[in-house]
Amino acid sequence: MVPSSAPSAAAAISRREAIRRAALLAGVALAPAWLDLVDRARSAAQTQYLSAAQRTVAGAIADRILPRTDTPGAMDVGVPAFIDLLYGEFMTPAERQMLTTGLDAVEAAGKAAGAASFSVLGVDRQDTVLRVIARAEEGQPQGFFRLIRSATILGYFTSEQVGRNVLHYEPIPGRYEGCIPIDQVGRRNWTT
Repeated sequence: MVPSSAPSAAAAISRREAIRRAALLAGVALAPAWLDLVDRARSAAQTQYLSAAQRTVAGAIADRILPRTDTPGAMDVGVPAFIDLLYGEFMTPAERQMLTTGLDAVEAAGKAAGAASFSVLGVDRQDTVLRVIARAEEGQPQGFFRLIRSATILGYFTSEQVGRNVLHYEPIPGRYEGCIPIDQVGRRNWTT
């Protein structure tokens, strides 16, 4: 028997599978069709599907889910454009309806709170509105907040900027060390 120098099929995983596994570790369940979005990412000069107001609200929500800290926030890496593309090309009609209805409801809640728009509310008031929506959806298999949260996390962790500057990536890995202190690898998570 001649030993094979090629990696076995079990040892090699696709980019899609690696992203799915990373998302599961982050607590996000992804529909297989959404992973096609990662494979078919297009330039920022794309067609816009959501209205300008809906896109602004989606950006404000995404920025509350993943705000800027010592790492870039959702707005910094283009998550609103990602959500727009996801909406226009990959969501089912039911998901589209859920997203637009939810964005409109969030905007209405912002106006009811006395602001011209949800996006101009203070961050504490934005968080309050989003918590109310998230609590109202508890126990449901799918809801607006879960949908936009999943899209935000997927868009964030598959962005080039996060992959290059936030997560650790080693294109040619060395030997496998299964259990080492995170301080030895620069206190950064890994991307694939």
